[in-house]
Amino acid sequence: MSEPLHVAFLGCGFITGVHSPYLKGALSGTIVPSYASRDRAKSEEFRRRFGGRKAYGSYEEAIADPGVDAVVIAIPPRFHLDLTERALAAGKHVLVEKPAFLRTEDYLSVMAQRDQAGRTVLVGENDHYKPLAICLRRLLADDTIGEMVFGHFMTVALRLKTADDWRNDESMAGGDAFFEEGIHWLHIAGSLGPRITTIHGFQPAPSHEGPDRRVKSMLVSFAYDNGAVGSLYYSREIPSLFRGLRISKLMGRKGVISFESNGVVLLARGRRGPRLMMPGFRDIRGYRAMYADFAASIRRGGQPEMSLERALEDQRLMDQVYATIRQQTT
Repeated sequence: MSEPLHVAFLGCGFITGVHSPYLKGALSGTIVPSYASRDRAKSEEFRRRFGGRKAYGSYEEAIADPGVDAVVIAIPPRFHLDLTERALAAGKHVLVEKPAFLRTEDYLSVMAQRDQAGRTVLVGENDHYKPLAICLRRLLADDTIGEMVFGHFMTVALRLKTADDWRNDESMAGGDAFFEEGIHWLHIAGSLGPRITTIHGFQPAPSHEGPDRRVKSMLVSFAYDNGAVGSLYYSREIPSLFRGLRISKLMGRKGVISFESNGVVLLARGRRGPRLMMPGFRDIRGYRAMYADFAASIRRGGQPEMSLERALEDQRLMDQVYATIRQQTT
């Protein structure tokens, strides 16, 4: 059996706490975590909490450790590029949280550095790996609803940030709420088989009330390469049932797939009659499958499903969304 990968988390904040439990169970013999923070007491706390191997008092210390095989960059997007470049220069594999970088040029630069170093880089788009996305891709590939006509994606919830949250600072987050978090939903819309070819963004007038100062809502419309069209409703300022229950749909000329946007349940009505499915609770957010792909890609010496190239497609769509918004205001 191969030795487990030694993976160091750079950053001991909320998202590291989300990722870490998924490295237990089925992945416990595959990946061993360590934790790095600018506050050694915090990294030691995470090491004890999640059964890690080591605690580091700086990101540089973890990157310099020859026993570390890979790093997970889990800090605000502003710092992703610098730490990715440092890690690749030190010969580490990299998993970088999404959005990975702020500009298209950054992706291209890191691709070149990745290839020169001969390392694996995975962009942390866990939604690509979630059972819901896998199920939707399979249903469309099986022609369940015939020719697709509409894609309607709904992700609306009231989830305001506090005044001291770094996401309130666009220089840290890279942009507003849609850029920093909505990119996950843009990926879902564009990764089901048909590819998005044209896209437009529309922003309602922002609210200036309360401590969450970000622009928090976006409507995106787009056309697919199979002739279908779609819409994505994104908001983090509108109350929803049970604080986040939303229904999305894929509509075709032979049927309709209706699904709870988080992946709890799916109803497919098409060529084979109605089918009620629960895509999977065990790894509902896709983190376990994402880390399994990361480890497998490193061992075979290749790139993962969520490669830089795939993430760059999402970034280019995001660039087009904001370009159309700027055009509306000039």
